[in-house]
Amino acid sequence: MFEGAELGRKVSKEDYHAQLPELRTALVEAQLALRESNIPVIVVVAGVDGAGRGEVVNRLHEWLDARGLEVQSYWNETDEERERPYWWRFWRSLPPRGNIGILFGAWYTAPMSRRGLDDLDDPAFDAEMRRIADFERILSEDQALIIKFWFHLSEKEQKKRLKELAEDPRSRWRMAPKVHRLEKKEVAYRKTLQVAERTIRETDSGVAPWYLIESTDRRYRDLTVARTLLTALESRLKTPQPDIEPPASHAPHLPDAPSAQVTLLDHVDLSRALAKQDYKACLDEYQGKLNKLIWQAYRECVSTVMVFEGWDAAGKGGAVRRLTQAMDARLYRVIPVAAPTDEERAHHYLWRFWRQIPRAGTVTIFDRSWYGRVLVERVEGFATEKEWRRGYHEINEFEEQLHEHGIVLCKFWLHISKEEQLERFKAREETPYKQYKITEEDWRNREKWDDYKAAVNEMVMRTSTEFSEWTLIPATDKRYARVEVLRTACERLERVLREGLN
Repeated sequence: MFEGAELGRKVSKEDYHAQLPELRTALVEAQLALRESNIPVIVVVAGVDGAGRGEVVNRLHEWLDARGLEVQSYWNETDEERERPYWWRFWRSLPPRGNIGILFGAWYTAPMSRRGLDDLDDPAFDAEMRRIADFERILSEDQALIIKFWFHLSEKEQKKRLKELAEDPRSRWRMAPKVHRLEKKEVAYRKTLQVAERTIRETDSGVAPWYLIESTDRRYRDLTVARTLLTALESRLKTPQPDIEPPASHAPHLPDAPSAQVTLLDHVDLSRALAKQDYKACLDEYQGKLNKLIWQAYRECVSTVMVFEGWDAAGKGGAVRRLTQAMDARLYRVIPVAAPTDEERAHHYLWRFWRQIPRAGTVTIFDRSWYGRVLVERVEGFATEKEWRRGYHEINEFEEQLHEHGIVLCKFWLHISKEEQLERFKAREETPYKQYKITEEDWRNREKWDDYKAAVNEMVMRTSTEFSEWTLIPATDKRYARVEVLRTACERLERVLREGLN
């Protein structure tokens, strides 16, 4: 694979300076056009040690407007990063639309280093590569332009280059710290290339291609990177978003017409109720139990994410308050989810939720969530059919990563009838201190009840998994719903904490 990057290609000093002005002008013009687009650009720089990745990034800072560049390096993980799922550090550092993010190594550094040190076998490494390819596809579907450079040197040239860098005091700062090294073992050059070849083969795609850059001659290297970047930017700005085939779905086909479905919601027993005289005792019991479990989870560094979805006026806020009454305020955060801000719209829709994943031992409660993509955005037309249909896969992948990190995930749908909702709407309008809870949007959403019902049914069927199941809560009786939420949360936490001890 790498023979084509060992041909000894060079650019003379005269040719370099002759080509550079026009190339720099074109790059800046493309960057300015990019700012007016809806396209985030992700540039991954990787390669053998000594090939000059840092030098190339410095050149790009000279040639482009640095105000539109963001550079990220992924060396040793911080405590904050270790307390969250592996992909958290990458999601939070993605560039916004119209900007260029340059990522040193990106999501490739850790698995490649671990495979080179035999800390990962081939099947485990291939699984990591498949997840990376899926992640890059998800970003590409959201209009991201991904360009990946592998900077190559022959073994002889690498030894020469590293010796020069080690002996030159002015160059030592370029020698990045070694990361992900176990027992201080060096990864041999040939082993590095074996891992790199497997990586490139598994993750090179039409939407996230790899470019092999011969790096022996610095001028040739820098001009080749600049031309490749320019070509990719100009091509992407001229052409529409590529049509990417969504992943196959194994869920059963659902009729499109809402009236054609007998949904899972139709089987929720809305008559379930809890007598007033029993409510206080049950509330005290489960709030006390939850308090103990939350503190135990804190001591054992087990995080919890709770998701609340449901009909307008179904009682989500009341259920959340009964949960938080049982917790120390230092251990939880409640995230009310409304329309995205300008900053949030400039990223993939999951970005704003990845940012809120709790640290080890703490709790994040989402009042509305990422499920807006397959509910309100679907029904109201804020997302295209392709966008919300691929949302099921994206959400399942997101939640699986939370599960793999050991996070306890509780998802609640609070269900009421259309008639019950109407009564609660009227009661809110008639009660002065509740009038702020009812808006014209609530009444508009109610007119699309059947459409929302069909969307909820498909959401539950496609995203209730073995690692992230939905709990459908009958909420006609608020007392019953609140206690059932508490009981379920206790049950999930208790099960995970018990399994952790075994």
